[in-house]
Amino acid sequence: MFDPSAAINATLYERLNFNFIRDIAPIVCIFRTPLVIVVNPSLAAKTLPEFIAYAKANPGRINMASAGIGSSSQLAGELFKEMAGIDMTHIPYRGGGPAIVNLLGGQVDVFFSPMAIAVAHIRAGKLRALATTGAARSDALPEIPTVSEFVPGFETNYWIGLGAPKSTPAEIIGKLNREINMALADPGLRSRFTDLGGSVVGGSPDDFAKLVSDETDKWGRVVRAAHIKAE
Repeated sequence: MFDPSAAINATLYERLNFNFIRDIAPIVCIFRTPLVIVVNPSLAAKTLPEFIAYAKANPGRINMASAGIGSSSQLAGELFKEMAGIDMTHIPYRGGGPAIVNLLGGQVDVFFSPMAIAVAHIRAGKLRALATTGAARSDALPEIPTVSEFVPGFETNYWIGLGAPKSTPAEIIGKLNREINMALADPGLRSRFTDLGGSVVGGSPDDFAKLVSDETDKWGRVVRAAHIKAE
């Protein structure tokens, strides 16, 4: 199983034991889900434009939680900072769970959260959702706008896909790809992914290879621009 860390780590770390593009034969991308920008309800900003305005008026005063140095949540936040022209103070945690706990407790102000761990808190009114990060509104939170409705061109998703060692015969890769795509066509499975705020992707090995290549280029630029260093 591979996720955006496969693309991020290519730049984040100077030395890796493996490189996805060099060493892995892509099979298929299974699903993707946007992140959701959530804030503690005590924060004055009730919409994304209000949040951006508040951040510009208070540079560095907003504490942005993440699931850790080089995590998808940090990189999404860094890209947002760049594109929205704002400054926030990054507070890394050891995973999304602790970040959500401290956001609920008011120790931090905002978190670019995986959809699955934030939806219940949003629906319960314990967190305020400002926007989702996908290209289109999420079926799980259709009333919540996308970031790109206010910051044109912004898009980021969390994804999971399958790969195999580079030496795996092409016929095996093809068979696995066909079988997984058939499984992903199951309505029950697709519905489950929708409930989690995501969507089935599927497609060919080449489709997944292009996704990883594009993500590696995208996040490599963000890592370098934000001067992010692995701990």
